[in-house]
Amino acid sequence: MCLLSGGHALIEDVPGVGKTLLAKSMARSIDCSFQRIQFTPDLLPSDITGVSVWDRDASTFTFRPGPVFANVVLGDEINRASPKTQSALLEAMEEHHVTVDATTHTLAEPFIVVATQNPIEHEGTYPLPEAQLDRFMMRLSMGYPSREKELQMLDTHADGSTYDDIKPVLHAQDVLEMAAIVRRIHVSDEVRSYIVDIADATRGHHELLLGASPRAGLNLQRAGRTRAAVAGRDFVAPDDIKSVAPAVLNHRLILQPEAHMRGLAVQEVVDSILNSTPVPGMRAKA
Repeated sequence: MCLLSGGHALIEDVPGVGKTLLAKSMARSIDCSFQRIQFTPDLLPSDITGVSVWDRDASTFTFRPGPVFANVVLGDEINRASPKTQSALLEAMEEHHVTVDATTHTLAEPFIVVATQNPIEHEGTYPLPEAQLDRFMMRLSMGYPSREKELQMLDTHADGSTYDDIKPVLHAQDVLEMAAIVRRIHVSDEVRSYIVDIADATRGHHELLLGASPRAGLNLQRAGRTRAAVAGRDFVAPDDIKSVAPAVLNHRLILQPEAHMRGLAVQEVVDSILNSTPVPGMRAKA
């Protein structure tokens, strides 16, 4: 969904549930470039963006692109790098270009960053600040597989991963054309008002210290358009917004300290807001 919406995804879950494999498999299913960045404390911003090197034969500097110039970039364990290094990737996500030595270099299209982090392990990590988290369209969780799926996995992956068996089903140009179709999906004034109502409800909620930014509203609309397109519709319905709202909002909201101490979860607040915000159509009937 993020790929067609022009956004980026943060996958937050415990080790071993398939975060890295998911990103690699997505890239392999599309005939496009893929790069993996393993974030570590000693990783430098230039290791991500690239560096200018002196070409002795040409007597000039030549730019050597970094891994961020791929179509699909996996940022593995992004919270293990320093904030300065994190920001190098996150700025590229926002601007879709990189500036090195006063020269701007445009990134590939399509371009998506899939970053992963472990929510359990905190030692030796640098948590992403709120401004950086806001640049991800969605935060997702893989979760543990069901008993049936895990039994199936033990059977099909007994001899190792089937990653090498994945064949491309799309070209990069196909993704760009699909994204163009998504951008043409109609969003009515009523649905736009519904998006603003949801965002506004987070900003005045008594359990929240920080509500949704205007960027969150834009991402709700973009994700809603993609869901509608996948469903075969040329318009966004309120249910599209309700469906994508948890993944779009859950990493942008900060609980009040008292609410956090009571063990309240952000997801509970999001659910409460979605249940209490009048839905277009139902509002008119009321």
